Amino acid sequence: MHPTRANISTNRIAKGFSLIELMIAVAIVGILAGIALPSYSQYIIRANRSAAETFMFQLANKEEQYLLDNRQYTSTVADLLSSPPEVSRNYNVTITNVGANTYTIQAAPTGNQASKDTKCATLTLAQDGTKGINGSGAVSDCW
Repeated sequence: MHPTRANISTNRIAKGFSLIELMIAVAIVGILAGIALPSYSQYIIRANRSAAETFMFQLANKEEQYLLDNRQYTSTVADLLSSPPEVSRNYNVTITNVGANTYTIQAAPTGNQASKDTKCATLTLAQDGTKGINGSGAVSDCW
C-alpha cells in the first residue's frame, strides 16, 4: 500500500520547523533582546548609584557620632566604615572640606559606572544634608 499525498504532507509538517519559522523566532528574540538589554543596563547603573548613596548616608551618620566622641570631624573614611564591595567596585568615596562644622562626602564613579552614568557623575552629600551631583542631570533624578 502506497502512502497518499495527504499522509506524506502530514508527516512532513509534524517533523520539525521550517527555515522561515526559525528566522521569525530568531527575529523575535533579537527584538526582545534589543529592548531588554539597555533597560537592564540602566537598572544596574541605578542600583550601583543607590548603593553608593546608602553608604554615603551611613558615613554621614558615623561622622556625626565621630564628632560627638572626638569633638571634630574626620576626613578618613576608614575611621568610620569600610566600604562595601558593591560600592568600592564602582565608586571612590572620600570625605572633603572637613572643618570645625563642615564636611562633604563625595562618591566619584569609576570604571564602567563613570562611563555609563554621565547624567549624575560625582555624588556629594554635605553635613547639613545638602545633596549634589556633578553631572548633566537634575539632582532630583539622581538622588
